[in-house]
Amino acid sequence: MADQPGGHDLRAIYRRYNACCNAHEFDRLGEFVAPRLRVDGEERTLQEYADGLAAAVDAFPDLRWELRHLLVDAPWVAAHFLDTGTHRGTFHGVPATGRTVTAQEFAVYRFEAGRIVEVWVTADDLGRLRRLGASPAPAPERHALG
Repeated sequence: MADQPGGHDLRAIYRRYNACCNAHEFDRLGEFVAPRLRVDGEERTLQEYADGLAAAVDAFPDLRWELRHLLVDAPWVAAHFLDTGTHRGTFHGVPATGRTVTAQEFAVYRFEAGRIVEVWVTADDLGRLRRLGASPAPAPERHALG
């Protein structure tokens, strides 16, 4: 079933991409991700994108992105994950605790020619930090003008 002009089955491509990430085979990301892409509105190279995923695995070596929901509206793919991993390395300045934590993550991807060219992602890092026992700094107070 083709989801995109050119016959690309985005659902199948995305599931292979997710399997690649869960295998931590970031050297294979070029099969799924364009050499240059936008991540949360900023230009990135494929290597920078791979390095970001590798940094998460450095902090959580058994990290898995369990795909809960997958929606395709070509050229867009939306994914909901339950991230699970054991904290074995520094994460946002918090040294390893050995705790296993989970977090919800949502990402929206845009594909061109069967590869990811744009990603918008949000994850519950604040909740993850709390489950690690960290006390993140409170958000700055907002004051009304007038």
